[in-house]
Amino acid sequence: MGRRRDADRVVARVDTGEAELVPDPDRPGSWTLLLDGAPQSHVDLTDPTHLEFEYVRRLAAALDLVAPTGVPLRVLHLGGGALTLPRYLAASRPGSTSRVVEVDGALVELVRRGMPWPAQARIRVRVADAREVVATTPDAAYDVIVADVFAGARTPAHLTSAEYAAEVARVLRPDGWYLANLADGPPLRYARAQVATVRTVLPRACLVADAAVLRGRRYGNLVLVAGRVEPPVAALTRRAAGDWFPGRVLAGAELDRFVGGATVVRDAEATPSTPPPPGLFSVRR
Repeated sequence: MGRRRDADRVVARVDTGEAELVPDPDRPGSWTLLLDGAPQSHVDLTDPTHLEFEYVRRLAAALDLVAPTGVPLRVLHLGGGALTLPRYLAASRPGSTSRVVEVDGALVELVRRGMPWPAQARIRVRVADAREVVATTPDAAYDVIVADVFAGARTPAHLTSAEYAAEVARVLRPDGWYLANLADGPPLRYARAQVATVRTVLPRACLVADAAVLRGRRYGNLVLVAGRVEPPVAALTRRAAGDWFPGRVLAGAELDRFVGGATVVRDAEATPSTPPPPGLFSVRR
């Protein structure tokens, strides 16, 4: 499974770097997955509805609000990590189906052994490239697609283009939703371009983030919610405002101003997302 360090900490070499499973000292049965020192996932094995990371709570709020309570969803997760959201979905919407795409097969096996998911959960993991899987998926196959893909703390370039967004839109049902974790910092050029790009095919959208991030004061996560029908802006706003770390929702004219004149990204000029500033993910050993 990997060598142990500092009691229960597990360290293992995986395909994309060095992974660590670190027990949460404040929550028995909870673990944080780090990859090359950057926190990737937090999972409470005894209560999968507990979500430690603020951006994951925002993604989960969108999952809660895009369909009536309790209605099962068919969800494609691009990026696996420790499967925090698939576990959450299985607990919050029993009967939901999660298909997870993760490029790092060794990481999948580490998580499977160290943080196993319940056998009864309808979670299936495929080791493959996210865009290749989307391109070969039938039309209108999913209610929701969640994109949370990072390589070296950056979203790969081929998952940032209009051509990729068009494939995502094709795979979604007519009333389906695309939820994406966009990590960016001042002056937010990447996030603005991503909203502009996704809205070429999924025009009804909103953006949820910390106010300081939206104002371009610091690096952080912005959650994009996009589809062909109006997103539940009022409900998302209430959830964001009531979070442990309150956030804001941009929609309508505010979102238009945020995007400004951002250029739509095409495959030919696509680049990875903005790297985090040095030292952002420094953790004590």
